[in-house]
Amino acid sequence: MLIASWLHWVWIGTVCVRMRTDFSYSNTLGWNTFPVPTLTEQNQADLTRCAENILLAREHYFPATIADMYDSERMDSEFPLVREAHDRNDEVVERIYIGRRFKNDTERLEKLFELYVKMTSQQKPGKIAKRKSQS
Repeated sequence: MLIASWLHWVWIGTVCVRMRTDFSYSNTLGWNTFPVPTLTEQNQADLTRCAENILLAREHYFPATIADMYDSERMDSEFPLVREAHDRNDEVVERIYIGRRFKNDTERLEKLFELYVKMTSQQKPGKIAKRKSQS
């Protein structure tokens, strides 16, 4: 559940533009640029389990809506299982990236940009030039 992680949210908050208070999420700025390490079978199984746990936590509160469950003023008090499932997902994702939890968002971004540089430096020169000419 990379896309549901705090790590991904920090990346989106940095590389995507804002429209009012919301992010303008795009596949070219957000998802395609998000550095993902090579995932082992165990990593994939762990992330699948996290996704299942998030869905089960949401189902527990049926018929509450997604808007209800993710309301920042209500989530911790009224929907703690959803919060716990996301916290566990964040822990799993961060352990995949550095083997432990990150200390803060600065450390998260440092690692993500380090991986981004590696990711983009491994691309064929023609692809990089093509992307530049399209901007």
